[in-house]
Amino acid sequence: MKDNETILVIDDEKQIRRLLEITLSAKGYKVILSASGKEGLVDAATQHPSLILLDLGLPDIDGHEILKKLREWYQKSIIILSVRDSEDEIIKALDNGANDFLAKPFRSGELLARIRVALRPGNDGTDTSSLSFGPLAIDLVNHVVRKNSEIIKLTATEFSLLQLLAKNSGRVLTHQYILKEVWGYGYIEQTQYLRVFVAQLRKKIEDNPSKPTLLITESGIGYRFAE
Repeated sequence: MKDNETILVIDDEKQIRRLLEITLSAKGYKVILSASGKEGLVDAATQHPSLILLDLGLPDIDGHEILKKLREWYQKSIIILSVRDSEDEIIKALDNGANDFLAKPFRSGELLARIRVALRPGNDGTDTSSLSFGPLAIDLVNHVVRKNSEIIKLTATEFSLLQLLAKNSGRVLTHQYILKEVWGYGYIEQTQYLRVFVAQLRKKIEDNPSKPTLLITESGIGYRFAE
């Protein structure tokens, strides 16, 4: 963990804020507590947190609106903590820019693991020129992918898809988000188109494409690249 990493908690439940303060402080994080959306926006702008934990059910401004406002300028990780855990709520939060979603009540160990992933270099708003996942190495500058040191030939679109997923490893990306980022707004409903490219990419990077360990399907939502 980096020194002086700061986590901003935006949640109106006093008990949750206290629990998170104790849990996170014990792991060496500096914790800032905000009890409302407006207070959270001010703290995010003035305290420069390394990561934000955001509740959706805030008393003054809906959490989705707070998320959209934060994403106008805040580039680091945001994890949603909410009892509103329907598939529609999760997809909406991810589409609005959340990095992860954890339903309440949550286990402290799982939350800490999600935080560690979110604060990993490349997921915390910093840039990196290369990524590695076991035998798979991705050179983001030269657009070269190697597996076990051997170059894998990818089309430009396949590389763009792999790059997007790998740079967001551990984060669930919705079908619509991926289609918009790789192909553009005109393709956001073409989920079958995306499935074809995912299948092609799996054949090239997975040891067993029928049992993928890198490019994981999140049923009904989208895809996640393994941490």
